[in-house]
Amino acid sequence: MKFHYVLLFLLHHHHRQQFFLFVSLVFSPSVRCGHHDYSDALSKSILFFEGQRSGVLPRDQRMKWREHSGLSDGRSMYNMDLTGCYYDAGDNVKFGFPMAFTTTMLAWSVIEFGELMPPSELRNALVAIRWGTDYLLKTVSQPNQIFVQVGDPYKDHNCWERPEDMDTARTVYAVDAPNPASEVAAETAAALAASSMAFRSVDPGYAQTLLRNSVRVFQYADNFRGAYSDNSNVRDGACPFYCDFSGYQDELLWGAAWLRRASQDNSYLNYIEINGKTLGADDNINEFGWDNKHAGLNVLVSKEALEGNMYSLQSYKVSADSFMCTLIPDSSSSHIEYTPGGLIYKPGGSNLQHATTISFLLLVYANYLDRTSQTVNCGNLIASPLSLRTIAKNQADYILGDNPMGLSYMVGYGNRFPQRIHHRGSSLPSVKDHPEFIACKEGSIYFNSTNPNPNVLVGAIVGGPGEDDVYDDDRADFRKSEPTTYINAPFVGVLAYFAANPS
Repeated sequence: MKFHYVLLFLLHHHHRQQFFLFVSLVFSPSVRCGHHDYSDALSKSILFFEGQRSGVLPRDQRMKWREHSGLSDGRSMYNMDLTGCYYDAGDNVKFGFPMAFTTTMLAWSVIEFGELMPPSELRNALVAIRWGTDYLLKTVSQPNQIFVQVGDPYKDHNCWERPEDMDTARTVYAVDAPNPASEVAAETAAALAASSMAFRSVDPGYAQTLLRNSVRVFQYADNFRGAYSDNSNVRDGACPFYCDFSGYQDELLWGAAWLRRASQDNSYLNYIEINGKTLGADDNINEFGWDNKHAGLNVLVSKEALEGNMYSLQSYKVSADSFMCTLIPDSSSSHIEYTPGGLIYKPGGSNLQHATTISFLLLVYANYLDRTSQTVNCGNLIASPLSLRTIAKNQADYILGDNPMGLSYMVGYGNRFPQRIHHRGSSLPSVKDHPEFIACKEGSIYFNSTNPNPNVLVGAIVGGPGEDDVYDDDRADFRKSEPTTYINAPFVGVLAYFAANPS
């Protein structure tokens, strides 16, 4: 990873011949395993979401080993239709917080990179977004109430059971005003606002519905401030799985920033200008994921700072620049950890969520810089848009197989990929092959089996290797072997970019 400074120097001084010679050396086959079929990976990254679907599956369902599931969600407790959406990972619970973030990231992928997608894949991406937004609209359909989760995670995790056989409690967790649910409500507002932009040209009526509901649910988030997991009736279901660990303030700014982008309403511009300090936008937190929106917020708002010369938003751009500098290994402010094989690494849960979200932000910010002919000053070096894209490409290529294990961490892509992922539907025989009911504990023999999963969850990106680049293909090691919707969602945008710009 020590080539960035030379790369930037050559670019900066326009030594084009040396630069291209240098790039050909750095990316020679001995260093990089060669070309990836990014278009194939893009198709698969979107197809994955069909394997996570809950509810009534449509006729054109392509992941054929799945069937209808969760058909009574919401009915017994609230007499509400809360069917649909996605199981967030390898279990059968519908967690609203990461679900909304997944939807936001799918929509952002289409907003930034949709025009680069083949028409068929753009259509598939919009279908994946709508599978999320149709459900999110249900969760906010009642005034001053938001449904934040369906399924008791403890009872669910106690079983190894196909979603089609689910007989565990489908407990519905709701928050009513004046109780707070700021991060779920604001992330839902972000998802609906971003999705309204994605649908604007293809379904303007639906786009308006999304935006109108986004405005309403953001008011709930802002009026009743506080963490949803602080509600006593929600805490036991949300924690420790998707508890709010980093506070709700970043979501309020994030939701407002998306409403500003989608509506161009100045009241949201004022909100992010005035509340930036009080809600901690300046806390330079170099992270982006379902719980922490800081780095993504700064990149998102920087578009208007850069392209609209909005001086009042300059602090967000400064923070975005600073985040980019932390990613460049030779920068004096570098402090993101990389594995020996070159993967961005953050300790904790499934690591590839960091690699996919950060790669996405690198590409989006590179585009904003490119359009305004700007670079990032990292003190001891200047980072060009190309250097940001190079880091993103290294991450994408690592995930797709250019790594010490020689393993694609996307299931179904390449010749070698994880065979024993931590995923109930994938690891149990399909209802098509085994129509008989498999009870809660009867699935254990499949969980404990060393056989490969019978159903290939095409496109799923697993949690990934440890800080030593080692991956054991072990179903029980869920941190490494479990796929999640929020690992995949930003990677859709990353792959769309590289499918159109492979070199």
